[in-house]
Amino acid sequence: MPPPIRVELVPHDPRWAQAARERALALAAAIGPTLVDVHHIGSTAIAGIRAKPVLDLMPVVRALDALDARRGEVEALGYRWWGEYGLPGRRYCTLSDAAGERRLVQAHCYEAGSAEAERHLAFRDYLRAHAEVAAEYDAVKSRCLACHREDSHAYSDCKHEWIQRAQAQALRWRAGR
Repeated sequence: MPPPIRVELVPHDPRWAQAARERALALAAAIGPTLVDVHHIGSTAIAGIRAKPVLDLMPVVRALDALDARRGEVEALGYRWWGEYGLPGRRYCTLSDAAGERRLVQAHCYEAGSAEAERHLAFRDYLRAHAEVAAEYDAVKSRCLACHREDSHAYSDCKHEWIQRAQAQALRWRAGR
């Protein structure tokens, strides 16, 4: 399990999109032909809200066993491989700076058609399309930061209930489009 990190929220940086594209290209080369796409998800993918300056990427693959066979190539990029990390059907990897002091990227890898992958995309797209919900999320993040600045795990737990409700709304919204 990756250790908790100190939580820092910063204003949205438009350069995150380009940084995500660059990291996605490197992952694509490492993952190889099983890769379907790499999506930029999480708060760094949503303009107008603050985020931890950590890129969340979601590689979607044809088969997890083919991804598992490329573990060495992903680790050669500097990623730490954490396996499912509590979510069946996921492979979770983190990339930190050279000193290991600052997390740069979190990769949440799923098989194409996974309900979890669809949930992530629905949530991202819903917040992008609904500025008022994104602003509400920003307020929740601020409240959780005030309580859990030194522990990213507790910070995530604090946001969990709100995110669950918003994801349910996002999935209904997506289904109705």
